Amino acid sequence: MRSSQLGVGVVGYGYWGPNLVRNFAASAAARVVAVCDRDPLRLAALSRHHPDVSATSRFEDLLEDSSVEAIAVATPAHTHYELALAALKAGKHVLVEKPLAPTADLVRRLIDEAERRRLTLMVDHTFLYTPSVRKISELVRRGEIGDVYYYDSTRVSLGLFQSDVSVIWDLAVHDLSIIDHIIDERPVAVSATGSRHVDGSPENMAHLTLFFDSSCVAHVNVNWLSPVKVRKTLIGGSKKMIVYDDMEPTEKIKVYDKGVTVDGSPEKAHQLRIGYRAGDMWAPHVPAKEALASEVEHFVDCVRNGAAPLCDAASGLRVVEILEAATRSIAGQGQPVRLGSFPAAHRPRRATA
Repeated sequence: MRSSQLGVGVVGYGYWGPNLVRNFAASAAARVVAVCDRDPLRLAALSRHHPDVSATSRFEDLLEDSSVEAIAVATPAHTHYELALAALKAGKHVLVEKPLAPTADLVRRLIDEAERRRLTLMVDHTFLYTPSVRKISELVRRGEIGDVYYYDSTRVSLGLFQSDVSVIWDLAVHDLSIIDHIIDERPVAVSATGSRHVDGSPENMAHLTLFFDSSCVAHVNVNWLSPVKVRKTLIGGSKKMIVYDDMEPTEKIKVYDKGVTVDGSPEKAHQLRIGYRAGDMWAPHVPAKEALASEVEHFVDCVRNGAAPLCDAASGLRVVEILEAATRSIAGQGQPVRLGSFPAAHRPRRATA
């Protein structure tokens, strides 16, 4: 008889793996059966903190264990595809740390495999589960700020340098997943520039611009060589504007009743008069709950009920397509790269956690 708790295996117990294990272990709807890592010191740390969890250096042990119904992949980015594919082929539901795979074609193969086997495949876009982003999404979808004019983000810090992915695949991926979620329009092109300052490493700083068919534009600035850590986003709308500062301890979101009004006919541009509106600022209440705890609960619920995840593989595909295009644009010194249409089977779907 199947346990009421979802049996979970975690592969990778380095940076993100311990967070996954802790949140799955704390969930009443799940239990951590086993954790796989090649480093014996990490497995020793696992056993100290979670003595009831099986520790193994063989990924095959997770695949062969019938009590492991789902596998969470928290390994270096270049290994995500092979591990996720093996887990799906073994009949396991899969949660993969971002990015889902190194290329859009490989993401599509994972989607096909998951759909063929009717398994849940979800990408770990954790920021979508933060109370702040959920509140921003609510405000945008409710029409509080009007039409979105721009999304402007700065996400910089000193490190952590990655050896297998550039800064856009490590940091910009967060903003791309947020943009994909809150803006009800798909970008049509991307332009990006980047630089590398450490020999043998990929780009450590980059600027991305996403273009839309409307007048909306998105800018993302990411950097591993900043003397200070900054996580600030400005979202401008036709009615109001939002400042989202993730480094703020309390008032992470501030909504400003500011904007411009235009008098005159567009046909007579020289006669246009621009007026400035300055109203109140308010900081909506944002509950204090760990994003990963909400994500784990959502993943378990999707597995048990067959619902489409908030950050399903289709959203992961859209993000990877942008990352690939941005990488090509960086190689072309900022030349804009058009984004293709999505295959019919993988069209965007709206879901809520």
